[in-house]
Formats: sequence, C-alpha cells, structure tokens
Amino acid sequence: MNLRFKNKLGLKGLGSSALVSALSAFFGAVFFGSTGALAAEGQPVDWQLGFQDSVTPIMDQIAEFHNLLLIIITVITLFVMALLVYVIARFNEKANPVPSKTTHSTSLEFAWTVVPILILLVISIPSWRLLSAQYTFPEADVTIKAIGNQWNWDYEYSDHEDISFTASMKEDKELEAGEPRLLSTDNVVVVPVNKVVHVLITADPAGVIHNWAVPSFGVKADAVPGRVTRTWFKARKTGMYYGQCSELCGKDHAFMPIQVKVVTAKEYEKWLQWAKEEYASNDSIDDGVKVAKNNANGGLVAKLAK
Repeated sequence: MNLRFKNKLGLKGLGSSALVSALSAFFGAVFFGSTGALAAEGQPVDWQLGFQDSVTPIMDQIAEFHNLLLIIITVITLFVMALLVYVIARFNEKANPVPSKTTHSTSLEFAWTVVPILILLVISIPSWRLLSAQYTFPEADVTIKAIGNQWNWDYEYSDHEDISFTASMKEDKELEAGEPRLLSTDNVVVVPVNKVVHVLITADPAGVIHNWAVPSFGVKADAVPGRVTRTWFKARKTGMYYGQCSELCGKDHAFMPIQVKVVTAKEYEKWLQWAKEEYASNDSIDDGVKVAKNNANGGLVAKLAK
C-alpha cells in the first residue's frame, strides 16, 4: 500500500464556484438545520455537524455528556462576555473618573472559588458514570481480536478458530455502488445485532501503535504492540458502520479503515457457516503461517498467525 495511495485524496484547489457552493452548504446547514448535514448513520457526510448517529448504549451516554458540556460552556462563555461588557461600561475612565482602591472582597473570592468547584462536581458525576459503563464489561456473546498492521487490520473470531482474515482498504476501482471511498474494506467484520461484542485489540509486535475506532459505537482503543487492550459494544440496529485508525501510525495512516456490518441473528449464523469455508485454515503448512481465502480477489493470502 505505497504508491497506489498517493493520489487517493485528490487535494486540488477549489475553483471560485466550487468554493461558493461548499460555503453555501455549510452555512445552510448551520442556519437552516439541514438534517443531512447534522448527523449521519454509520459514516460521515459532507459538512456534517455533530456526531454520527448512536447505535450503542455507550455512545448514547457520550452524546448526552457532550450535550451537557456544551450547555455548561455556553452558559460560562455568555456569563464571562456579559461580565466583560459590564466592566468595560461601568469602570471605564469616563464613567468612573475616581477609581476604587478596593483590593479584597471575601464574598467575591468565595464565589469564584466555590462556583467552579460546583460546576466541576456537576460535570464529574456523568463523567464517572460514563467511565464506569465503558470499563464494566458485560458477558460477551461474541469475541473478536483486531490486530493492527502497517497498514491494514487482521481479525480473528476467538469463538471460531477457523475464522480469521485481513481487511484492507478497497481501491477506487474496486468500489461498488454506494460504498464510501477510503472507508470500505475488501473483507468486512460481521456481528449480530443486540449482542455484546468484545473486541480484543493489539498490534503487530514488530509494528507501531494503531487505534481501533468506530464512532457510531462509541469505541476507540489503542492497539499497542505486544499488549492487548479491550473494548465492547452492543449495536441495537442493523446496518453498515465505518471507522478508521485514529492513531498517527505512519505514512498510510489515513488508509486503515474499519468496516463493521451488524446483521440479524439468523443472518449471522448463515455468515458463520459461509466464513468457515471462505476463511479456511490450512493445517498442512507451517504453524507460523495461516492461509485464508480472500473474497475480494479470489486468491490466497498468507499472513502470520497471531
């Protein structure tokens, strides 16, 4: 994944008409509430405002906490702005030719000490609740191991030894209708809806730190070489959800997408049967190498067993 990605981003200067159109779309979303730009399900959209739609309990809490903080910082900003305006109007040289020589106010010092403490206490309660929920792991229905490489992801279904595959970003010529560019992968992680999924996250011991993140699930965890971290999610809605490596891991950092398909229990069972044949291990070769079929190109892909 070297030269083939050099022209992926297409960073060319916008013409005046294109720039005007882009700015119009942005301000239209801001002032007129264009729903298409306010949020998106499973993937980002142009000029999006806010988070992608939440489909897990953890992301629900993240969104609620974010909204609470937005209200608090807005109130603080307006209060400070009003205070500054009052001070400028009330205590300028013209309005106050004889300045006060007051150097101490017990009530004022008490207020600016206690009020921030109370604000922090208000913030801390939902913060602790969110942290507790993120790191309180329900019993797993499905366990998946995600291994970050330079620059793609290996996946192993811990409950099914025969299912492991590599997921690499699709090139433009491989994309099918409706598949987002730079986010689609040749092999897709499939999980059942309304089931607790544990994701064990690590990285190639000879590689660098990566990060496994899917915004709609509210999950984001570092993949550290030689160590295993863990996260979990429980998606309540079927669909296709996308994420990316969220750690600056090298020159192809931007081309490590994550694609997760949430399906019904019946569809998941069918996929398991298909995957056991599609990603069949070969016991006749060396223990250090695993061979899996690659459904994107029909060939065989050899990779190190983790």
